[in-house]
Amino acid sequence: MWEASEKDLFADTGASAVAGAGQPRRPAPSRDVSGELAAEDLDQDRTLRPQTLDQYCGQERVRANLRVLIEAAKSRNEPLDHVIFSGPPGLGKTTLAGIVANEMGAKLHTTSGPAIERAGDLAAILTNLEEGDVLFVDEIHRLNHQIEEVLYPAMEDFFLDIVIGKGPAARSIRIDVPRFTLIGATTRTGLLTGPLRDRFGISYRLDYYSPEELAVIVKRSAAILGVEVDDQGAAEIASRSRGTPRLANRLLKRVRDYATVRCGGVISWEVAAEALQFFEIDEMGLDTMDVRILRALCETFRGRPVGLTTIASAVAEDPSTLEDVYEPYLLQRGLMVRTPQGRQATLAAFDHLGMETPVR
Repeated sequence: MWEASEKDLFADTGASAVAGAGQPRRPAPSRDVSGELAAEDLDQDRTLRPQTLDQYCGQERVRANLRVLIEAAKSRNEPLDHVIFSGPPGLGKTTLAGIVANEMGAKLHTTSGPAIERAGDLAAILTNLEEGDVLFVDEIHRLNHQIEEVLYPAMEDFFLDIVIGKGPAARSIRIDVPRFTLIGATTRTGLLTGPLRDRFGISYRLDYYSPEELAVIVKRSAAILGVEVDDQGAAEIASRSRGTPRLANRLLKRVRDYATVRCGGVISWEVAAEALQFFEIDEMGLDTMDVRILRALCETFRGRPVGLTTIASAVAEDPSTLEDVYEPYLLQRGLMVRTPQGRQATLAAFDHLGMETPVR
């Protein structure tokens, strides 16, 4: 239950909240190998997105489960249960939300957690939905807790409790909202509150893609973009894409630009390898900052455990950026470990840099 003045209640606050989803999210550090959505992705991003489950590549378990659940909901002529997708950026959470809406034959409404600033914003969005519509909330873990309280009865019983006015003149009214499907996406599952997480009947975590799956995605995107790429070229781009479709599409565009200017426009294995080397992305998908971090650990500190702030000073980078942006992939590939004494390069890091392991 939430309080609102009549002016707030009937103000058109929903438009701004929904429109906020079209604005770019807080920019991540500029790097070609980031899974974060960049401004350059917005122009062709929608054309590269698959529209149906049959067009979607990868996440086989999630795809098979969704197909069954969607068919069951359609057979009962009911909206799909609320869904939450979690996982690192760039793995297809927004794409799957659009696919669910298309498969259900429903209209998709898109917003984001930070865009909903007041409970009135959420109330306006929910009351403007139609029966069976899909509401997609990106970065749902960033919703204000007061707004979550408004969302709970809407998700469970499809109504809003509103208190208008204050003091003796206050009165409570109940507004029914159409039966809808809420799809949430989050990159930080641990920041979701327990009550909100428990109200989603369907929950999936998206995993990183295999190089073979990414190669199929690269071939499909190349066909849409009108780029000629052979199997070896697609495989080379896929192998350096960090298991992320968004990054694979971004690298494909960079290789396309290089091939257009210097190699006649056709992307072969040689062209892809030469282009990615030109853009300083190595065989493991590491960029220049990743390599600088590894060289600091292996060369400067000779493989000894080092504190985060010390590494940040050595590579002239902010410690929080180092921890949130660069470390996860290095840890995932086994090039770095965290110990009680600090960050430490692994034997794989020395091998990758072609350096001898120091005697300890």
